[in-house]
Amino acid sequence: MKIWVPSQAAADVVRDLPGVECVVYDGTGPVPEGVEEVEVWVPPLIPPSRVSGLLGEMRGLRLLQTVTAGVDAYRPHLPEGVVLCNARGVHDAGTAEWAVGAMIAVLREFPGFVAAQERGEWTYHHTGVLADSTVLIVGYGSIGQALERRLDGFEVDVVRVARSAREGVHGQDELPELLPKADVVVLLVPATPATTGLVDAAFLAAMKDGALLVNAARGGVVDTDALLAELERGRLVAALDVTDPEPLPAGHPLWSAPGVFITPHIAGSSPASGRRLLRLLRSQLLRHLAGEQLKNVITGSY
Repeated sequence: MKIWVPSQAAADVVRDLPGVECVVYDGTGPVPEGVEEVEVWVPPLIPPSRVSGLLGEMRGLRLLQTVTAGVDAYRPHLPEGVVLCNARGVHDAGTAEWAVGAMIAVLREFPGFVAAQERGEWTYHHTGVLADSTVLIVGYGSIGQALERRLDGFEVDVVRVARSAREGVHGQDELPELLPKADVVVLLVPATPATTGLVDAAFLAAMKDGALLVNAARGGVVDTDALLAELERGRLVAALDVTDPEPLPAGHPLWSAPGVFITPHIAGSSPASGRRLLRLLRSQLLRHLAGEQLKNVITGSY
């Protein structure tokens, strides 16, 4: 069985499996020989530029296992009969930790104090605080659950929102009533046609004055122009690990907008994520070889 993996570390954890021929392909450079024989493909973190073409050539493909929770780069091009699995759970810890850190950084104005330190200025003043806040989690899946666990002890009220309502979780259709009550809104939704542009001018207008928007989902979930308008008015603040466009080009107005803290899509990029990914890959390959049910199979909406 021929499999393509994105790194030597991934190859090392599956090479000993019986009958496995492992090829490292990180998505750059020439495509390795034998593309038509690949049975399992684990693509790199950043999708190759010619995903559609590669999938069209992989006539023997049976399993596509992503290293991310999002599968939007692959799903539209998936050949019939190929099982698509994501890496749900792998990046939970890192992303949830980033979200908590970003909230505190913005509310306690850490970026401003770093700038003052570089200038050698003692800029004493009161700041915001996370305690006593209402945190609205939009996209209450495994990362949302991990975030709530980490918020336990910060003395906040957590409100959960998912695509559909269930016990203890509000439906997305309730957002107009929930947004005005939230001090912090955290976006953790997957990138789908339904979530593209979800955070538009009306969504932002419904948020209370001074509220914090935290985007750890995908850049396209937020209308960048609408967010810029609110930031420039000073009505909202934001912490963004993802942007639209991405990477954010030099000179883009988001870089210099007031009240925004930006990181370059690194929330899930941590040693913990790497360790968990390797465990998942080995587990999935063992299941595939044994003909057992795979984890994180993507069917219908996700």
